[in-house]
Amino acid sequence: MIKFTKMEGLGNDYIYIDATKLNQEQENNLGSLAQKLSDRHFGIGGDGIILICKSEVADFKMNMYNQDGSQAEMCGNGIRCVGKFVYDKELTNKTDIKIETLAGIKELKLYPGKDNKIENVTVDMGKPILEPEKIQVVSNEKVVKNLKLKAEDKEFVFTCVSMGNPHAVTVVDDVDNFNVEKYGKILEVDKAFPKKANIEFVQIINRNTVKMRVWERGTGETLACGTGASATCVACTLNGLVNEKENITIKLLGGDLKIKWDENVFMTGPATTVFEGEI
Repeated sequence: MIKFTKMEGLGNDYIYIDATKLNQEQENNLGSLAQKLSDRHFGIGGDGIILICKSEVADFKMNMYNQDGSQAEMCGNGIRCVGKFVYDKELTNKTDIKIETLAGIKELKLYPGKDNKIENVTVDMGKPILEPEKIQVVSNEKVVKNLKLKAEDKEFVFTCVSMGNPHAVTVVDDVDNFNVEKYGKILEVDKAFPKKANIEFVQIINRNTVKMRVWERGTGETLACGTGASATCVACTLNGLVNEKENITIKLLGGDLKIKWDENVFMTGPATTVFEGEI
């Protein structure tokens, strides 16, 4: 039997498992269960699973697998829930913690609310990666701001950013009525992205507000994506579409995130426990 906690950050939902007492072999075995546990009809249901593990370099380690079983580097909404998990479960009493991820060590600020449970978390997402070879995008640009890709009947212009995982951001006129699935699944696997990419479709509302929908590699469209919101803020700033060094509201299907790019990218948003159980 595996004990789990179902959590969500703006509807970006994962299955969280305390693996702090497990060895590496057991962790790997649990990772292989991602597809089964994430199945919304025959499993628990979620965008993937996240294991909270021991770390030799930080307070905890985040080990994450997508819905399709592939391992992921980082998830902004997911790591906020990791912060809530370790504090609410009394694995730590600190409100400033460090989490090891495949995208590096991330610093979290936890904000206790009602009943001393964490309600909001700020994550220092680190500096955005803009070099194409480090993003893993095929481009001759030093900063990728003009990547033209075609998907069926449409041509898109992308700005590419990595927040530890690759993102490609494009502006559309009406994101609410845009066919994210049709174009997202084609663009995700475009040959310009050797390891696939997360695709963000964004609409500029004003200088401090952006509406975004995301097609996540290995998962499909999700209600929210923290690294995607961070990449969107950076991309929009690079293109002069939003105010520099200010909090930008990124409006997602699951709710709003506050993103600020001032050398490092800072993301603030909610984390919520849905239910707990055993499987």
